[in-house]
Amino acid sequence: MDDQTKLFDDIRVQLEEQGRAAEDISEIEGAFQFARRLHDGQYRVSEEPYIIHPVEVVKILISLRADKHTLMAGFLHDILEDTETEPDEIKERFGEDVLNLVQGVTKLGKLKFKSKEERQAENFRRLFIAMANDVRVIFLKLADRLHNMRTLNFMAPAKQQRIAQETLDIFAPLANRLGVGKIKAELEDLSLKYLYPDKYYEIAKLVSQKKTEREQTVNLLIEELKKDVKASGIKAEITGRAKHYYSIYNKMRRQNVAFHDLYDITAVRVIVDTEKECYEVLGLIHSKFKPIPGRFKDYIAMPKGNMYQSLHTSVIGPNKKPLEVQIRTWHMHEIAEYGVAAHWRYKEKGSQKADSNTDMQFSWMRKLVEYNNETSDAEDFVDTVKLDLFSDQVFAFTPNGDVIDLPKDATPLDFAYRIHSDVGHKTVGALINGRIAQLDSKLKNGDIVEVLTSKVPAPKLGWLNFVVTKQASSKIRQWFKKNKREDHIELGKSTLEHELTKAVFDEYMKSGELEKVAKIMNYVSADDLFAALGYGETTIHKIVNKLKKPEKPEEPKFGHAHRNSKKKDIEGLEGMLYSFARCCSPIPGEPIVGVVTRSKGVSIHRLDCKTLDDIEPERLLDIKWSGINTDKRYTTNIRIETAEKQGLLKDIIAAVSDNNTNIVFANVKSKFNKLGIIELGIEVDNIETLKKVMNSIQAMPDVYSVKRVQTSFNSSPKQFARKNNKQVRKNKTQQNPKG
Repeated sequence: MDDQTKLFDDIRVQLEEQGRAAEDISEIEGAFQFARRLHDGQYRVSEEPYIIHPVEVVKILISLRADKHTLMAGFLHDILEDTETEPDEIKERFGEDVLNLVQGVTKLGKLKFKSKEERQAENFRRLFIAMANDVRVIFLKLADRLHNMRTLNFMAPAKQQRIAQETLDIFAPLANRLGVGKIKAELEDLSLKYLYPDKYYEIAKLVSQKKTEREQTVNLLIEELKKDVKASGIKAEITGRAKHYYSIYNKMRRQNVAFHDLYDITAVRVIVDTEKECYEVLGLIHSKFKPIPGRFKDYIAMPKGNMYQSLHTSVIGPNKKPLEVQIRTWHMHEIAEYGVAAHWRYKEKGSQKADSNTDMQFSWMRKLVEYNNETSDAEDFVDTVKLDLFSDQVFAFTPNGDVIDLPKDATPLDFAYRIHSDVGHKTVGALINGRIAQLDSKLKNGDIVEVLTSKVPAPKLGWLNFVVTKQASSKIRQWFKKNKREDHIELGKSTLEHELTKAVFDEYMKSGELEKVAKIMNYVSADDLFAALGYGETTIHKIVNKLKKPEKPEEPKFGHAHRNSKKKDIEGLEGMLYSFARCCSPIPGEPIVGVVTRSKGVSIHRLDCKTLDDIEPERLLDIKWSGINTDKRYTTNIRIETAEKQGLLKDIIAAVSDNNTNIVFANVKSKFNKLGIIELGIEVDNIETLKKVMNSIQAMPDVYSVKRVQTSFNSSPKQFARKNNKQVRKNKTQQNPKG
């Protein structure tokens, strides 16, 4: 018997200890021998025989109590990828169920992709969909990834970091979602080791240094608890442990504190027989040690989405040291360690699949199939899964008591779309815990949400500003894609005009450049591109990046000096160098005055500009607009006071757009009294257009006031004298009253 054949001996012992049937062990050994023969002569980067890897993967799967077919697939999981074996041979030798598991974890080795990122995204898409059909696929992949992480030290540093980041982004959250706490903790710690080695070894050193002190405190608490528990007639196992390194690192980063300021790096775990005893032990602990306010969590009454159940409390323990205590039953402990693997009873005939009627906790796996049907782009699919399924969760309830799990900061609209897309489309309001709430309110754990709907669907584009889930934003965009096409084309056009300015936009339209860009971006026409921009399928940034620079020179920027051309703007400045003052932003149609400067020609101001108070009368020139030039645009600033409301800026931009006006900058800020301040720089051709824009904005229900504002005069010449000129301005006003 050679050394490789002996590898199965340890596995045989583990299987016999679990009480596996001799016939099953024989079939599992058959898969081992087949894999050993096919991998013969292959070596890993560590220079050990390749068969060591599948053997270690199977050992991990045995610890999760995986079924016979999963263990067989564990030995065979790299066969299709790394050898010339055909799928039919695996099916013939080991059956269709084993083949499906192997194919579920096999990478896309022979297909061609545009980039590594696209290939990897498609790999993950296949993995997630395979997992949704049979959860054993992900147990196989988690075991495979865990052993790869354990041997990552043999890889090049760049590859170590890439694999570690991928593990932290995808596989550790998957382990958490499936409730496999043991694997999750080890994957996170190993990822931290390669991504942030300095932090990893610093935390390891600090945990080691504090070990004696920590153990002393924990042991004192355990001794006290054992006495009280025994006196109450409760049989309990009480242990203490330091939290894993990544958990400590995450707390330090999230709370922005040093290691020495963390008070819950150690947890005491109490395991009892019944749920009733959990609460009895909690009472004993709180009567003996002072609980820390706000640190009690009842995950028994409200389990986590991965079925985790325990009571968590933090107390001031012996030596005045804070400690976290977790209390659970043995059944809860099994689920906390092994998650789904402990929850489902594996069947040798058939597969370990979630029963859609009984395992509602894992309805999120079925969402993977929904997401796959909604998007054809693999990278979008993976981004959606990472955001909606792997982010921090909030659990809210329907009025009937059904639990809806959502990402952190989700809103009632996300809740509505999670129930059904039709419910989302018809939403007009929401009640949170019986009270009327805004649709952009952030939900908290335990909120009871009642969605108020209309008879007909009427989504709003503004919803895209605050919905959190990809599912909701995708459904909203899909609805707008199918409805109100003309509105979207107009909105897309005006949005692009704002970005490019009307002259540049028109030039792109005449040259056919926008048609070319539309086809590059896989749209049939420019109108399709505008519509996509209007309902949010694409972005300004993507379009602008693909546009060629216009051949025609741009108009001189506002405030820049220029000489009068044949088409005169100003009467009284013939042949003179002039510029428009930044402080008051004069616009055709309103009274103006010229100020002679010593180095920049004539500066043109509004007649009511505050800076004129300090100008000598002899430097003022009597000028006026020669007429309205609709080809030119002049920038001015307005200040809008509003109710503090999500999405209002987008409505205001639309109002500006309706008046064929460009926005050159926008600044949004909030005040302590719930007042929103929006400052806009807009381009208009004359004073009448400005009035129309301001009136349109003022008519909006959530707008309190709209004012034209004057900026501080930061570009005035230092040589301006400080003399009063009010009388001169008064005289000029009488000659040329403001319209």
